Amino acid sequence: MRKLTAITAAAAALLALAACGGESGTATAAADNPYKLLQPGTLRAGTLTDAPPNVYLKDGKFTGFDNDLLTAVATRAGLKVEFVGTDFSALLSQVANKKFDVGSSSITVTEARKKTVDFTNGYDFGYLGLDVPAGSPIKSFSELAGKRVVVVQGTVQDDYATQNNLNPVRVPDYNGAVNQLKAKTADAWISPAEIGEKSAKDSNGKIQLVEKQLSSAPTAFAVAKDNPALREALNKALDQVIQDGTWKKLLDQYYPGRPIPDSFKPGSQGQG
Repeated sequence: MRKLTAITAAAAALLALAACGGESGTATAAADNPYKLLQPGTLRAGTLTDAPPNVYLKDGKFTGFDNDLLTAVATRAGLKVEFVGTDFSALLSQVANKKFDVGSSSITVTEARKKTVDFTNGYDFGYLGLDVPAGSPIKSFSELAGKRVVVVQGTVQDDYATQNNLNPVRVPDYNGAVNQLKAKTADAWISPAEIGEKSAKDSNGKIQLVEKQLSSAPTAFAVAKDNPALREALNKALDQVIQDGTWKKLLDQYYPGRPIPDSFKPGSQGQG
């Protein structure tokens, strides 16, 4: 009986030690990966390949204002960045479902999108652009009723077209929208104005940007709703790259001559 009691006690001690080891291992893992990243120390970012000057591929490297800014922010937070291309229509759900740690794609913050993901503080402002084939009589957003209008699915431009009863033609990416204008299978494209302007310049005269409208909401990086630690780390690092001049340097590089509206304040300045 004494032998059985001793064996039982020894087994209980081993179980207790194992439990302590498990708790210690969990604590160590949390300390090594405080932002619950898919790979500790590396920020896996979903982005696009075809939306210059915001986000695009150049010589096999992801670049553009948003992606270069995210790289600078991540460096300040002690992280590396791994960019992965995707479609905008899938990006927010992929962030929410943990395929990506963050979404980087000039994402306008809206109340509807806040139901799917959280956002960092805003880092840019944006305009709606109106692109048309060269020679088109269309010169204004007010002239789009009854026209064949193309938008990228899931964007705020899609929202604008829907809210204004334009019955838009939805495509998965910006190349698809540009190609429709070049082929004149669409009368107009409601674009993010910076992307629409760059596309027009690169079209050899086939596309024109004819109007812009300032968006009322900022753009920000998207993060999962259950990861406030990552959001706050990115917000802190964003303020640092604003203060050290990196943010303004990138603005001037990618949007030369673009004025900053008096109503826009980046980072935590815009939260008051």
